[in-house]
Amino acid sequence: MTVTLSAEPFVRWSWVAGHLHDIRIHFVEHIELTVIAVAIGLVISLPLAVYSHRHRRAYPPVTFVTGLMYTVPSLALFAFLVPFTGLTTTTAEIGLVSYTLLILIRNVVAGLAGVPEDVKDAARGMGYTDRQLLWRVELPLAAPVIVAGIRIATVTTIGLVTVTALIGKGGLGYFILKGYRESFPTSTLIGGVLSVLLATLVDALLLFAQRVLTPWARASRVRAFA
Repeated sequence: MTVTLSAEPFVRWSWVAGHLHDIRIHFVEHIELTVIAVAIGLVISLPLAVYSHRHRRAYPPVTFVTGLMYTVPSLALFAFLVPFTGLTTTTAEIGLVSYTLLILIRNVVAGLAGVPEDVKDAARGMGYTDRQLLWRVELPLAAPVIVAGIRIATVTTIGLVTVTALIGKGGLGYFILKGYRESFPTSTLIGGVLSVLLATLVDALLLFAQRVLTPWARASRVRAFA
């Protein structure tokens, strides 16, 4: 019996070179879908989290609802939305935003809860209103925990964006789906590797931004270990 070994390489670099324009387009689409989802999620989560922090009875129902949204399988959610919003960016974003809410709300509430009471009392003694206290004291001091939540939500969203390829809005997921459908490993590998690299790069950039914008958090850790 004669065994024939295929000489075709696992990665066809000629295909990659010939599709750089398509790769760039879907890479940018992946970033856009992620940024829009996390931005909208933060806009929704911040007031809900602040309200839940100040009115603790609201926290359980808010996290219950957002927790249910988080546990719904992405494919089932997109299948439910398509008859109403079609194969559109709106469908993709509704699903992606819903998965950021629980993460962001929990981290914002945790960050606000970690602000020392004596610091808030001092601010009130200086005549700060509740709004001034929130924006000038609580949110800045809670920033490290909030940014940590944004990092988790962003990395999670980058992974979920690939799933939206099933409705034609998947960014780099387009190449993963194309590879599976056509049994073409090069396409699958390019989509998967670039998605991982994007998540790693964005996480590193957000971590760097957190350290630059909240130097007091790093200083406090240094004192704790001194």
